[in-house]
Amino acid sequence: MSFFVILGIAVGLAMDTLAVAIATSVMLGRVTGRQVFRFSFHFGLFQATMPVIGWLAGTTVVEYIEGYDHWVAFGLLAFIGVKAIYEALTDTAREAEGRGDPTRGLSLVMLSTATSIDALAVGLSFAVLNVRIWYPVAVIGLVTAAITCLGMLVGSRLGARFGRRIEIVGGLILLAIGLRILVQHFAAL
Repeated sequence: MSFFVILGIAVGLAMDTLAVAIATSVMLGRVTGRQVFRFSFHFGLFQATMPVIGWLAGTTVVEYIEGYDHWVAFGLLAFIGVKAIYEALTDTAREAEGRGDPTRGLSLVMLSTATSIDALAVGLSFAVLNVRIWYPVAVIGLVTAAITCLGMLVGSRLGARFGRRIEIVGGLILLAIGLRILVQHFAAL
């Protein structure tokens, strides 16, 4: 498999992470270097780990995963999206309390998982094609981390400029990504 094919796969897989990174950093407003690093690192790590899991599982587990993977991804993205919209619409007293940081804890794990589920299928296809897994997953992880970093930086500038309105848009984007996953699944049936 050529570098350009692997790069194309990596960029395609990273598009969801780009959208989530932009939406999340919009919600945060200002992002710190630590937040950008955490998000980029975890998204890259999960995006690189999922193909390995898919590759190891091979074709024996695919029938069990296919049945509900789209619902898991939708549920995770919808939860975070609705939470973002709710927080944007609540009163200013809530703002004084401070918000949760989606680049930490359970939110980070949920977002990382939701955006990397598609990579399981890529790993399964690598197993079927007898592709050696380590080089492609390194490229996938690095490309995802770089694109996520870019998304965080772009989103923070948008958030600082447009405030709460863009937070609502960010939540809607997360919901739209989840819905797109469902539509793609049902369209393939």
